[in-house]
Amino acid sequence: MGSRYARFTDFVKRPSEVWTYLKSIIGQHPKRYLGHNPAGGAMIIALLSSLVLVTISGIVIYSIEESAGPLGASLSGVGEAWEDVVEEVHEFFSNATLALVFFHVTGVLTASFQHKENLVKSMLNGRKPIDSKEVD
Repeated sequence: MGSRYARFTDFVKRPSEVWTYLKSIIGQHPKRYLGHNPAGGAMIIALLSSLVLVTISGIVIYSIEESAGPLGASLSGVGEAWEDVVEEVHEFFSNATLALVFFHVTGVLTASFQHKENLVKSMLNGRKPIDSKEVD
């Protein structure tokens, strides 16, 4: 669903491609992509994974503490030790999500500067101009 550039098949890359791209950013000569670059694709996977874990751990905490929610009946009465473990997992992934958002914004600003284009505008309207630069 969505345009070619919005599909997972377009932006999920091998870890070696992501590392190569990250090194090229440091060298100030990253390749320009019409869709997500390899680092952006990796960030999407990381953000989605982190958000799923925050959501699941939040549901589990709610179920343990309030005996409510979709898992309330099966998790009520579990020990306090489990509650503490799940709360730590929830807190870790909540903080990790915030860190990922920070790195994502930093990456967008860095790419905008390096390629001399407004990626925020492209993210909002879904269009990115094709120019004479090398494009993948």
